[in-house]
Amino acid sequence: MSIPVVDFSTYSLRERDVPEEQLQKLAEELKKAFVEIGFVLLTNTGITQEEVDQVMDISLKFLLQPNELKKPFIRQSFPNNLNHGWVPMETEKLSPKRPADLKEAFNTASFHPDIKWPSSDAVKGFKEIHTSFFQRCKELSLRILRVMALSLGLDPDVFLRAHLLIGTDENATTMRSLYYPPVKTAKENQLRCAEHSDYGSITLVFQGSDGLEVCTRTGDYISAPNVPGAVLINIADLMQRWTADQFISVSHRVLLPTAGFHSTRQSVAFFVHPDNEALITSCDGSNKYPPIKAGDYVTQKFNESYKQN
Repeated sequence: MSIPVVDFSTYSLRERDVPEEQLQKLAEELKKAFVEIGFVLLTNTGITQEEVDQVMDISLKFLLQPNELKKPFIRQSFPNNLNHGWVPMETEKLSPKRPADLKEAFNTASFHPDIKWPSSDAVKGFKEIHTSFFQRCKELSLRILRVMALSLGLDPDVFLRAHLLIGTDENATTMRSLYYPPVKTAKENQLRCAEHSDYGSITLVFQGSDGLEVCTRTGDYISAPNVPGAVLINIADLMQRWTADQFISVSHRVLLPTAGFHSTRQSVAFFVHPDNEALITSCDGSNKYPPIKAGDYVTQKFNESYKQN
């Protein structure tokens, strides 16, 4: 089994006013991928490799700086949005069965005017590049959510109405620039990124190299390859609840590099969440899961993954 590849050119960011009948084939392909494996590789989305390279380059310049230069931007130091900012190595613990992850990140989660951004000459343009790429990912996400609704025979705007506040502090959508440094030593059972499922609606992942693995319905892990120009999309927990398990949110991980091979890895992940006050209920009316506010769910998950390690 492998991750399906779907051509998104019909509804790419370059297209406008696409008739819904033209989206039907695309909807069927996405539905098949999300029902069977929970992941898909989208090509021809309208987001260019040059845009991806630009945000990865400026992120790496920031993350390779000494920790004392990153500390002023540490996560939880911005009162209006505690998820915004720098996440140091071994801060996040995505599996209770493993030590904290061997990765660091910068979370772009707020555009509040009080937010302080990296602005030294070494990372010139950091805010502008991250803001622009966030907006591009938002636009693509909304298109994907619309096609997903069509694929289930729902009102095409049903998911969009719960994502009106992306980019504000009333919505937890976050763009994470992730860096996995060379691994010289590791604790027992430690991974670069432990097995986990994502929390929100969908996630967009732009990979700089291979390394991500996805758990199939049979329990086997398969590679989610890096395909230049493609965007890896996966279903997250709230979307699985929303669709009463029609779309599946599956576990994925990043292993340590091969013994003796001290490679690095970079990725940018755009975690799409419904608005904090959106009440997530099964869209088929089955009440398979109890209703929950999106903000309450993500807060619960953050408390688990960022508790004292």
